[in-house]
Amino acid sequence: MDLSMILKADAVKVTASCSSKKRLFHDLGDVAEASYGFRAADVIDALVEREGLGPTGVGHGIALPHARMDDVDKVSGVFLRLEKPIEFDAVDRLPVDLIFCLLAPTNAGVEHLKALALVSRTMRDPAIQAKLRANTDPSTLHTILTELNAIQAA
Repeated sequence: MDLSMILKADAVKVTASCSSKKRLFHDLGDVAEASYGFRAADVIDALVEREGLGPTGVGHGIALPHARMDDVDKVSGVFLRLEKPIEFDAVDRLPVDLIFCLLAPTNAGVEHLKALALVSRTMRDPAIQAKLRANTDPSTLHTILTELNAIQAA
């Protein structure tokens, strides 16, 4: 598994207008609807429900919101880079600006966990974080996220 199997190029966005976690979940829902055809309202509800179990802000300005949904047929990702970090109740209490959202089928089991581990490993890499923060072009961001895994898989 590599990120190019999970993340469509058109599911990568840069946004300047996000002001809260609630607004972020709406933006993630809108991108998931446009890119994958999922109902935005269902995505938002699933993310809010999952976030209620505990915050998905993992530190260093990164959040990995994720949820399982009935209408999802394979693990799918949405990446947002925020121009202005927002409060997210992260473990280190720092605001987040790099968000990788995963949506998985309700019965995904280990596939969901493998995808989450892959995203987590990728996003923890300080070099990748620096590249993501230094670029604002969505296609460049997609390449940064997907090329490393493709090289490692080869």
